[in-house]
Amino acid sequence: MQHYNMNLNLKVWRQKNNQTKGEFKLYRVENISSEMSFLEMFDVLNEKLITTGEDPVAFDHDCREGICGMCSMYINGKPHGPWQANTTCQLHMRAFKDGDTIVVEPWRANAFPVIKDLTVDRSAFDRIIQAGGYVSVNTGNAVDGNSLPINKDKADAAFAAAMCIGCGACVAACKNSSAMLFMSAKVSHLALLPQGEPERHSRVINMIAQMDKEGFGACTNTGACEATCPKEISLSNIARLNKEYLGASLVADK
Repeated sequence: MQHYNMNLNLKVWRQKNNQTKGEFKLYRVENISSEMSFLEMFDVLNEKLITTGEDPVAFDHDCREGICGMCSMYINGKPHGPWQANTTCQLHMRAFKDGDTIVVEPWRANAFPVIKDLTVDRSAFDRIIQAGGYVSVNTGNAVDGNSLPINKDKADAAFAAAMCIGCGACVAACKNSSAMLFMSAKVSHLALLPQGEPERHSRVINMIAQMDKEGFGACTNTGACEATCPKEISLSNIARLNKEYLGASLVADK
């Protein structure tokens, strides 16, 4: 793959906090390597801003390996940018051309208020997880894994759901800012396994109640969440979530 450098125009959302009005500001970065990651390009921009006495652009990042889900950026109208099944930190500058103008925004959702610039508060996800409570386990020595037989199809589906990194791209992509794909992944991976059985009913009811309390919208059924998910979490998990919630509600009504 041929390496090349490019000059780019960046239209970046700047906002001091969620109490102040934000605006786009135009910046130019030069001699950007095609092999840089998108976040490395932002590092170059911030070094330039600091050198000229301006405030650097605030953005979330941690592992830079597509694992933690922190790198939440809306790039040219798509969460995490143009590549499929990709996080922002794994997006490389070869996805763009010399002279391009790239528009970068934070997640847009009432449940994710802006902290500063491109950084949003996603603690709503944490509170949903906390509402699910704990998984009951017996104390003592660890149980041998082979002593608890699990159907392979269910195990595979549980692992696929557990791949959710909680980045919030599904919320950002949804026109109603729904958290149903995130919710369904967290409910599914425990609902499919025997370890999740003791709290199965209370977990889904409490988590959905917290999701509604946080102000997320209803599911649109358009599939935008699945299409933009960096871990390709399946919409089938939402169907499972609805089934789990209905079953738990019927038990609770008795």
